Amino acid sequence: MKASVVDLRYKMSDVIKALDRNEKVTVLYHGKVKGIIIPAEREQSKKITEHPFFGMAAENGAKSVDELLNELRESRYNDL
Repeated sequence: MKASVVDLRYKMSDVIKALDRNEKVTVLYHGKVKGIIIPAEREQSKKITEHPFFGMAAENGAKSVDELLNELRESRYNDL
């Protein structure tokens, strides 16, 4: 899509719709190209199983949350 500076001011909704359709918008000023607006990359939705913390509890056995925290903080408390 090509849009003049006036279009950016008065027809911004059309520019936004073009970006939603993954179209590049060329900005014109006095008929000359001044810039290009490209659509932002959309974040792909990920599966929960791909998260780095998935299955973390299985690696630690059947310990409770309090036991895990105490184990993680043990060196800090021992230094006091």
